[in-house]
Amino acid sequence: QGQFVETGGGLVQAGGSLRLSCTASGRTFNIYTVGWFRQAPGKEREFVAGVRGSSTVKHYSDSVQGRFTVSRDNAKNTVYLQMNSLKPEDTAVYFCAATRSTYSNIRGYEAWGQGTQVTVSS
Repeated sequence: QGQFVETGGGLVQAGGSLRLSCTASGRTFNIYTVGWFRQAPGKEREFVAGVRGSSTVKHYSDSVQGRFTVSRDNAKNTVYLQMNSLKPEDTAVYFCAATRSTYSNIRGYEAWGQGTQVTVSS
């Protein structure tokens, strides 16, 4: 099964926006829930957002609810994370991965990408 590739990270000022993309190859994409996670230096990897294969069910962490939007285009094997009103505390490496388990079970995810760095300056 293919790995994910994350793109779209960068440096942005607080209050700004970025859109991350997560593209998969070599798998039956639309049967998986895809999750976005992030890991800041010295901290554990945490769940950010997830979207079920049908795109109708989405989950967000409390820290990004109302600011981030997850979506997917199954025809392109791609999941997006639109991040608005960015804060310095959003600075982290962002990863995506797939699961057929419960979205909140990080151990159930596979095919992790290399991640993309997001840096928000104050």
